[in-house]
Amino acid sequence: MTDAQIGLSIATPVIIVFAIALYRMGVLQRTGTVSAVLAAVAIAASLFLQR
Repeated sequence: MTDAQIGLSIATPVIIVFAIALYRMGVLQRTGTVSAVLAAVAIAASLFLQR
């Protein structure tokens, strides 16, 4: 794995956990949380598979 792929493997779960934490605190609505998680996963998958 390259450094970029390792970074994506670390950053994506952090983004997902942060979005869920914001949802549980009442800052984000469900649709915002779902769209943030889907966007993070889609971007990570796209960048991870490009190499």
